[in-house]
Amino acid sequence: MILKDKVVIITGAGPGMGQALCRGAAAEGAKVAISARSADAIAAIRDDIVAAGGKAIAVPTDVSDVSQCQRLVDETLKAFGRVDGLVHSAYYHPDWTPLESADIDQISRALDVIAVGGLRMAQAVIPTMRNQKSGSIVNISTLATRKPNPGEGGYAMGKSALAQLSRQLAVELGGTGIRVNTALMGWMDGAPLDNFFASLPDGGEALRAETAARIPVGHIPPDRDCAKAVYFLLSDYASEVSGVALDVNGGDWVSP
Repeated sequence: MILKDKVVIITGAGPGMGQALCRGAAAEGAKVAISARSADAIAAIRDDIVAAGGKAIAVPTDVSDVSQCQRLVDETLKAFGRVDGLVHSAYYHPDWTPLESADIDQISRALDVIAVGGLRMAQAVIPTMRNQKSGSIVNISTLATRKPNPGEGGYAMGKSALAQLSRQLAVELGGTGIRVNTALMGWMDGAPLDNFFASLPDGGEALRAETAARIPVGHIPPDRDCAKAVYFLLSDYASEVSGVALDVNGGDWVSP
């Protein structure tokens, strides 16, 4: 188990990647602090992990609130005594619309939750990691920051700022034992994508097939498998890796 006895905080534990990260980290031996705004949703994930023999707590958290971010870290320390990893996956997605007509309040909200939320969480865990002289922060970004999608500019702006946060902290925390990296996800098979395809006239069959054919690995990567790259970045196997932006998108970044 690549994360045996590690204590990992995961934000944004909603359907899809967030849940996959929590369940997979626990299966890899981590003690997981699960956070999102929905108390019921994260309690269900916690209960599943505990029922399977793992260790987890659920702490409702809005990453736009400094005090709630600190409470999440405090509750993790109270339960498990340390913090080895932070995965910041929380996000807000503005309406799909061109930036020229985008709602500025929605854009500001995306930047606040994604990028500034990542900084709030980092500031909350860094003192503990400094004292431990070890720690790994992984920020979840998106292929949309490399391959702009029409209408997705506000979301990509937030994720781009988050990637810069990773690079900045990786340099500023040099010598502390704290590593900071970014994982860029592309199309991911899972509940959110299934719901999106289901909303299309043909159930998304044509788009699913076209997307799978375009991605070099030949299929849409499942979110549970994409999460494995994050476990690597959290683990001791990545002890010399910091300041990296790792593409986890089946080669979609290199495809034409």
